[in-house]
Amino acid sequence: MSAEIDPSTQTALEAAAFRRLVQHLRDRTDVQNIDMMNLAGFCRNCLSRWYREAAEAQNLPMTDPQARELIYGMPYKEWQAKYQTPATDAQKSAFETTPKH
Repeated sequence: MSAEIDPSTQTALEAAAFRRLVQHLRDRTDVQNIDMMNLAGFCRNCLSRWYREAAEAQNLPMTDPQARELIYGMPYKEWQAKYQTPATDAQKSAFETTPKH
């Protein structure tokens, strides 16, 4: 049996879960985007694009760099320099065979 949840409470719960996901991804800098793509079919860049698209659907202009900074917690180039490692041949091979969205 599922609990009845009013729409505003549902939105608040979804927002809280989203914020927790974003914080988790910020904390797990050891997890590379290519690994996320290979395992789950999305990565931090996908999440930032979805965020930008949602903003635009609400007539809020947002650029990809702005959305990425919201997800990464810093400018994307800074995150890349600090945390991104070169993709291995195995990661690249897996990426080539992973279904894309």
